[in-house]
Amino acid sequence: MISIIDYTVGNIFSIRNALRYLGLETEVISKAKQVKEAKALLLPGVGAFDDAITGLENAGIVLELKAAIAKGTPTLGICLGMQVLAKQSEEGKKFGLGIIDTDVKKLSKERIIPHMGWNKVEYNNQLTDYYFVHSYYLPLINTTVGECCYGENFSAIIKQDNVLAVQFHPEKSGKNGLRLLQAFGEMI
Repeated sequence: MISIIDYTVGNIFSIRNALRYLGLETEVISKAKQVKEAKALLLPGVGAFDDAITGLENAGIVLELKAAIAKGTPTLGICLGMQVLAKQSEEGKKFGLGIIDTDVKKLSKERIIPHMGWNKVEYNNQLTDYYFVHSYYLPLINTTVGECCYGENFSAIIKQDNVLAVQFHPEKSGKNGLRLLQAFGEMI
């Protein structure tokens, strides 16, 4: 069972439909006890960094979420859900969860923002297309396993112990996105 965290930002309907299509059981949760008992966690995300952190704080699940990740619960962060796993963001003033040891940066103004549409991700020496919609990104770090270039290279996929985080939207990325979601389902 994949527990999708509802923290008032996100595309829960789309991601839940994609997971159901793959035959993966889901539930939508928003309470600390549910986070603690979850077998796998998913942080969806569309919106602003501070709103996302505020949503997690208002739900009272920040400490339980950090504890669940620390104890090894498989966790997937998508787009803004990836960004809230970082320390903080140039987009806002609040601190992130600090699971991923980097800060979120704003894309260069030399490009059209937001970065929206299909783009190639280099992963395992292959180029694969995924669908992006974002204005902020995580820089390349030692746990980056997939990178994308939009004026500058950035982390498209981070794999850190039991955490998988992606800047793109696998639920909107066709067969390639479904393969990634299936791989996450196999982590459980």
